Amino acid sequence: MHPATAKWYDRRDSVFIEFYVADSKDVAVKFDKTKCFFSCVGGTDNAKLENEIDLFDAIDESQCKHKRTDRSVLCYLRKAQPGKAWPRLTKEKAKLSWLSVDFNNWKDWEDDSDEEMGNFDQFSDMMNNMGGEDDLADLDGADDDSADSDDEKMPDLE
Repeated sequence: MHPATAKWYDRRDSVFIEFYVADSKDVAVKFDKTKCFFSCVGGTDNAKLENEIDLFDAIDESQCKHKRTDRSVLCYLRKAQPGKAWPRLTKEKAKLSWLSVDFNNWKDWEDDSDEEMGNFDQFSDMMNNMGGEDDLADLDGADDDSADSDDEKMPDLE
């Protein structure tokens, strides 16, 4: 058994982990107060993949969710102590070869206001409406409602 490749990022009230497994089957995700367990069969060789993560801090396992797409499994972990930054995903400082930071979604939120507080609702909406990985771009807070396909004008960025 091998671990699945994963990326993670920290937000004010949550942590996201995305396990990159194409065509995953038999997906199992379990959340514990201080652990996250992931397993599946995936890839072209139908390999059995398994990850067990001793988390940096406690989570509210009853609020955690996951969503499978054809390319990955995205996990939402609700922090037990919202507003507390996680400098790393794991309790131990050891570098894990299968885990990296998702810099495309990372934000230094300690410096900003409460703009991230709506992320839980935003994620819930995304989970309900998700059709594929393209929808993940909505997590960064971008508002696609202003994009009108009939209007080709670019906004003035001054």
